[in-house]
Order: sequence, then C-alpha cells, then structure tokens
Amino acid sequence: MKNLRRLILRFGILLSLTAVIAYPAAAQDSGVLATEADTLRGSITPQRAWWEVTYYDLLVTVQPKDSAISGYNNITYRVTGQPQQLQIDLQQPLQIDQIKQQGHSLSYQRVDKSNAYFVDVPANLSKDSLYTLSVYYHGQPKVAENPPWDGGFIWAQDSLGNHWVATANQGLGASVWWPNKDHQTAEPDSMSINITVPDPMINVSNGRLRDSTHHDNGMTTWSWFVSNPINNYNISVNVGNYVNFMNTFEGREGTLDLSYWVLKPNLEKAKEQFQQVKPMMRCFEDWFGPYPFYEDSFKMVETPHLGMEHQSAVAYGNHYQNGYMGTDLSGSGWGLKWDFIIIHESGHEWWGNNITTKDIADMWVHEGFTSYSESIYTECRFGKEAAAEYTIGLRDRIENESPIIGEYGVNQEGSGDMYYKGHNMLHTIRHIIADDASWKNILLGIQKDFYHQTVTSQQVEDYINERTDYDLDPVFDQYLRHSAIPVLEYHIKDRTLHYRWNADITPFDMPVRVTLKENRYSFIQPTTEWQQTTISLDNADHFKVDPNFYIETKLKVSSGS
Repeated sequence: MKNLRRLILRFGILLSLTAVIAYPAAAQDSGVLATEADTLRGSITPQRAWWEVTYYDLLVTVQPKDSAISGYNNITYRVTGQPQQLQIDLQQPLQIDQIKQQGHSLSYQRVDKSNAYFVDVPANLSKDSLYTLSVYYHGQPKVAENPPWDGGFIWAQDSLGNHWVATANQGLGASVWWPNKDHQTAEPDSMSINITVPDPMINVSNGRLRDSTHHDNGMTTWSWFVSNPINNYNISVNVGNYVNFMNTFEGREGTLDLSYWVLKPNLEKAKEQFQQVKPMMRCFEDWFGPYPFYEDSFKMVETPHLGMEHQSAVAYGNHYQNGYMGTDLSGSGWGLKWDFIIIHESGHEWWGNNITTKDIADMWVHEGFTSYSESIYTECRFGKEAAAEYTIGLRDRIENESPIIGEYGVNQEGSGDMYYKGHNMLHTIRHIIADDASWKNILLGIQKDFYHQTVTSQQVEDYINERTDYDLDPVFDQYLRHSAIPVLEYHIKDRTLHYRWNADITPFDMPVRVTLKENRYSFIQPTTEWQQTTISLDNADHFKVDPNFYIETKLKVSSGS
C-alpha cells in the first residue's frame, strides 16, 4: 500500500507538470487562469530546457541619486540539448541594450506581456560545449514597496541621512534587477558579483570579497566571489556606510569565518547581539550537518528591511532585539529568548540554500523546515519541552484555508501556512516516529544526501518515508495538499474509546498518542473506519490527545459507531 500510494501520487504530479508546461493551467484551488507570462516565468520552457547555467559574471553600477542601475551579465552556459531560441528573463521597466556572444550581436525579442526575452543564438552550437552570452541593460528597477515581502530595490537612508540601498526579491525573482535564467533549477556552479557604487559607500554581496577598485570618477567597484552553487534570488546588493568586524567559529569542517557588516552607529549593539551566532551555528551543525558554505564564509549584513536568507550574506534588519521585531510569534515566551532574524534567516542556509526546491510551489521545504529550525534552536538552548511549547504556540497563526503546495510550473507559491503548518507537521511526524535519534539522522541525511542540489517536495517526502516504520504518504498529502488538518472523531461509552479519522485523504491512517490511562500516553492507530480500544479507560474525563500532534478532535454522539 505504501509504494502503491506513492506511485499513484507521482503519476498525478507528472500529469499536472506536463499540462502546465504544455499550456497555461488553472491555478490550484484559486480559480485563476495562469497566463502565458506565468508559464514562461515558472516552467522549464523549451527555450530553457536545452541549456544550463554554469557561471554568472555580473557587473552592475548602482546610482542612489537617481535610483538607476546599469551593467551587464556574462552568462556561461553548457549546451545540453538541441539548441533553439534561448530565454533570458529581465523584468520591466529595465531594458536590454544589447546581447552578444563570441563578439557578435544577437537579435532578441520580448515575449508580449511578459518579462521573458527569446534570443536567437547560432544554430551550430555543439552539445556539451560552453558558451558565454553577454546581456547589457539599464534602467530604474522596480522599487520594493513592502520589503522583503514585496521584492525589488530598496532605496533608503540611514539615521545620519546617508544613502542605504539593498535588494530583496524572493518569489518575484532575481530578474527584477539583473538578467538571468530566472528559475530555481538554474543554479550556477559559482558566481562573480561586481557592484560599483559612489564613494565612500561600501557594497557587500555574497561570498568573499576579492578586491575593491577605486575609479577616478569617485566610484568604487566591490568584487565578490561565490565558490558554491547559489540560487538566483539569493544574490544581493547591500550598499551603505558599513563597518566590518570579524570572528571565527570552530565547526565540523574546520574554521568558519564569521563576518559582520553594520552601520557604524550600531557597531556596539551588533557586537552584543551577534553573539547569538556561535551557539546557533553549533546547534544547527549538530542537527543539520556542517554549515554548507565554508568556502564562502558566513556573513550578516545590516539592511533597511527586516531580513532575508541571502546565501553567505544573511540580511539583518531586526534592530538588535530578541523576538520578531520585539514580539514572540508563539506567545509562549520562548520566542523572546533569541533574535528571530538571526535564527530563522540563518536556518535557511541549510533549508533553502543548501537544498533548494526546483519549483516555488514546493517552497514549504524552505520555510517549513526553517521555521522548524527555530524549535530546534530552542531545544538546543532551553530543552525539548520549551521547544514543544514554542511550536504549539505558533498554531494560532495557522489559517488552514488553502493548500501549502501551490500550482507547479506557473511561479505560484502555496499558502503562507507553509511556515507554521509545515513546522507543526514536521513536529507531528517527529512524534509519530517517536525516536529522536532516528529523526535527527533523517534531518542530517536530507542535508547530506541532497547537498547543494535542487529537489522536489516529493523527493523529500520519499526520503523521510523510506526511513520510518510508517506509511507517511497520507500524512504528507493531508497536510501539504489539502487545506484542513485531520480530525480525530471519538466518543466514549462504558469506558471504551471509539475513534476514527475524518480527513480529505481516503483511506487515511496516522498513529496518534492519547491517554488511555491517566497521565500516560499510548499510541492508537485510527483509520477512517470506526474502531474501539480493548482497554478500558480509567476515567473518561481524563482522555486527551498528546498536544504534540497537530490535529483537531471532535466528540461525536455514541450512535456514530
């Protein structure tokens, strides 16, 4: 049954992916028809399928005075299939000025009502060979109205009135400010980021600083290099009057450089607040494995927006206070024991950056696991009970109004429940497994076996499923692909517990712990058919479900059996 369910599910996903790529499809549960632009942005189009990015060499000049940028991106790619037109993404109002390859200008055209450009490349490109396409562009990029949730460029000022600039563009896409193959499967093996800004401003980007070059026109180019694969939306510009301080962490892969870039008035506060990084790193390496980017160091960069998981250059804007902007999202009190942005955004270095989903419809793999990492950190510092209280406290923020997984192939994220519902689903699965050592090995294994890869939700689900004694397919389907959570219906007659699941998935079976004896939890194995215990309850008034299981309960009248 376990393998049969998985086969049926995979076949269904294959059909839906095929339909999405072939033509615009109706968005899942939304009633909205996906446009051609949605499909061009979110799917592996024929113009994307025949080539893969290996290296980006990005050079951009940023002019805060007129909110403009200009530059070019050298895109080195490998031919993997039959060459045809090549798709490059760049969002309006930015304009492409020229596209060249091997010294020759190429013709191109923007697909109507989209941000995709089809480039006419030579037809005689050799399979498995490398070529470099240079895309020159300029303009005033979209301004982020509510960063980091609304993407684009942030043109701000610091407390001293100096220009302060940043980018944040997850979801919207990196093509909002630079031309690229804007799909999460398209990770270059490495990348050079060269940002030119007016003096005395400093640009901090991903990876390590190679050099800075001062120009006679009062500008300086800051050149950074990323040695590891990186997803497009993580590439960041952070321009400000920064000061830098350093530290190191002795980790599982040796000495990890810790580098912090903050505004000068906040230097002392930053030195105090960022002391949380080392215990966090120790905890996450214990539970998830080595920090995935030792070669590129770990950085935190103060930004004018709240924060973002920019690989090896984590954006920080939580104003040097614990909690989420000074509040505890869980209401348990534990969320005020640590800085939410330090912990959450750094957790993405494993969940989202080391392993990245191929389609943003599966974004729960990034956000659900990273939200769960907050609980792991709480457990490392304050114990397992504190972590459970934090996790359970987040449930009031879950809406259960639409599925966590979105529509594939049209650049559509699923429900915002991917954070706290995904977190609580993982917490529930941990308690289904009921073996913390096994659960920890699963988390470590995901990071090790999918190291620096792009994945699907199904791959992660299968990985967990294959390492447990339970069939978790119905669990994943119910929590990820349907709006509601399972309801345990029950009644008690003559001290005998009668119970069944009410769920969208049929049949649905998931073990759950309840009190059959006072203050003593035992597993029962409900299905969608009524069952009853063979053990008499000590006292019907004492019956309860282990709160670590994220479910609903409903008392039914006895005639229901």
